[in-house]
Amino acid sequence: MGYQRSPREASEVSKADLESKLRSEIISFGKKMVKLGLVFGSEGNISVKLPGKGYLITPSMVDYEEMKEEDIVLVDEEGNVLSGYRKPSIETPIHLAVYKARKDVNAVIHSHPTFSTVVAILGLKIPPIVEEMIPFLGGELVTSEYGIPGSEELANNVVKALGNKNAVFIANHGLLACGSSLKDALRNTMLAERIARVFVLSSLLGKPRELPEDSIGFQLDLFRRLHKMKERSHVYPENRLKVYESKF
Repeated sequence: MGYQRSPREASEVSKADLESKLRSEIISFGKKMVKLGLVFGSEGNISVKLPGKGYLITPSMVDYEEMKEEDIVLVDEEGNVLSGYRKPSIETPIHLAVYKARKDVNAVIHSHPTFSTVVAILGLKIPPIVEEMIPFLGGELVTSEYGIPGSEELANNVVKALGNKNAVFIANHGLLACGSSLKDALRNTMLAERIARVFVLSSLLGKPRELPEDSIGFQLDLFRRLHKMKERSHVYPENRLKVYESKF
């Protein structure tokens, strides 16, 4: 009979496997963002919660196309580097502030897509104009107050504007979206950008029409139920939510 790992050893191996998997996912999603036109070069930043250890986040000034697993930095809840030789993203304070305020969030993506940035520069808010923005993003999308990049002020402004929603425009900067996983956060990023595009283009022809109040109320109830499910779920609860989300 071969050597059998103790429960503790098996747990450590499992954690190491998960960390390697998440590092690989960050790189993969970074490349997807470039291909989708959400960022260019080393713009934006991606982070994911590593249970029991801290948060993995992309480094500063490293192109996504050239990024390797060892370039990803592991930080604690205060932003102290636990492992990695790179400097963590300048926007690390925003990511950590979101995780602190939102226990349902396991991944955060900050990007610079064109139409979201237009909305952010103009300091606009987008009312509920299409149904899918409510159950997935939480309804009206707003722009945060301005703050210097990397500052605690900006982090606080973004978290305040985000509230319990899954996307927010960062004043004169871009977009932040969050979710229960990197897949979820990227979907919310793409959805917010599509909504921003629809809003900007429709505004050229007239005043965008909001959804009827009864529809907004119904969709908000769905969002609250989904939000509560995620809060009660464990890390990366996508399998548990798949049937529920497939209704939309």
